[in-house]
Amino acid sequence: MFIIKLVILFAACFFIYHKLYHNNTLDFEVFITLLQTNKIITLKNISILLLLSIINWLMESYKWMLLVNIVIPLSYGKAIEQSLGALTSSLTTPNRVGEYGAKAIYFSKKLRKKILALNLIGNLAQLLTTVFFGTFGLFFATQKFHLPLSNYGYMMLISLLGIALLFFCFKKSIWTLSFKGYSLKKLKKFTSKVKQQALNNVLIISVLRYLCFTYQFYFLLVLFQIDVSYLDALILISSMYLIASVLPSIFIFDMLIKGSISVWLFSYVEANELVILAITSLMWLLNFAIPSFIGSYFVLHFKLPDSE
Repeated sequence: MFIIKLVILFAACFFIYHKLYHNNTLDFEVFITLLQTNKIITLKNISILLLLSIINWLMESYKWMLLVNIVIPLSYGKAIEQSLGALTSSLTTPNRVGEYGAKAIYFSKKLRKKILALNLIGNLAQLLTTVFFGTFGLFFATQKFHLPLSNYGYMMLISLLGIALLFFCFKKSIWTLSFKGYSLKKLKKFTSKVKQQALNNVLIISVLRYLCFTYQFYFLLVLFQIDVSYLDALILISSMYLIASVLPSIFIFDMLIKGSISVWLFSYVEANELVILAITSLMWLLNFAIPSFIGSYFVLHFKLPDSE
């Protein structure tokens, strides 16, 4: 177990180092120069940015606590530990799929199927929030900026159809599909037993978290003196997150994908390409790299549940 912990920590640290110092889209020295030139690194700015990141992950942990409390009591402190530890463990996995196993392993075997289902519910709530705001954002973006959505539009449509299929398709042939004991029918049955109030609370927190990191992105636009109104910025930011969510990828390329999409979208307000890449890099650093370093402590001190 100790060797596994070290491998996870080494992989996470190497990944973060590689993304910062060997970024193919933005040279590290250029990144630092942009921060210094725009006077980003001040006590006030760093405090606000870190506060928003802390709020982001505290809300994510609170959402996880609410979900787990549906089947077993979980303290807020433990929810924070599991959320950050799972982030570190899943950092290098495709679409952070490793998060499912990382969170499930905190619990006894008899609870793991339910924990996997709860994690899926939480992620779907966040995705639904992204799709909801992003659909409006992309609609207004096409109207105002006349975006050529030949490829991105098709991908968004596929994403929306996929979510619609998941929530509204009741054909037996779909719901009975299973893999190693897991099926949509069982997920539907489990979800139907969850109190509606609990699901509503999870969705509300997902919305608040979405508003938090979208505002953080806008705050960085202001710090870098990008000349864009708050409404236009929200339209472009929500469009960016929607398009990025439609493009499944190994998490290694997550920053690259968001950076490329951001550069394309913000070119319509004549934003400097390097500045936009610096902002997406900072967002990744604040909301993934730093929390992963904190999560490495929890990974190192992880112990299997007593029933194992």
